[in-house]
Amino acid sequence: MYLETFATTSQATARVFKMSQEELANPTVQTLFKNQGVYNGLIAVLTLLAVFVFPSMIWLRLLMLYILLVATYGGVTSQPSIIFKQGGLAFLTLIVSFL
Repeated sequence: MYLETFATTSQATARVFKMSQEELANPTVQTLFKNQGVYNGLIAVLTLLAVFVFPSMIWLRLLMLYILLVATYGGVTSQPSIIFKQGGLAFLTLIVSFL
């Protein structure tokens, strides 16, 4: 979230997303990255709410499934590694929730 929302043109962001800093400097790309960062931040907030504020295993599992579906879509349409980067923790959380 930090890279996408606040450090959109950094070397680290360029490395992680395999883009040049020149590409990242494009205002349209910056807007897209910031929107994605806010989305990821809100998913994190919803996850914390589902675990600590309104404890619900069903909602937590549905949220993790949603994250896995979004990660799979990103992996198929963009870079396969997104499935692991974005969906890895959701997958582990989903498995652990059934133990």
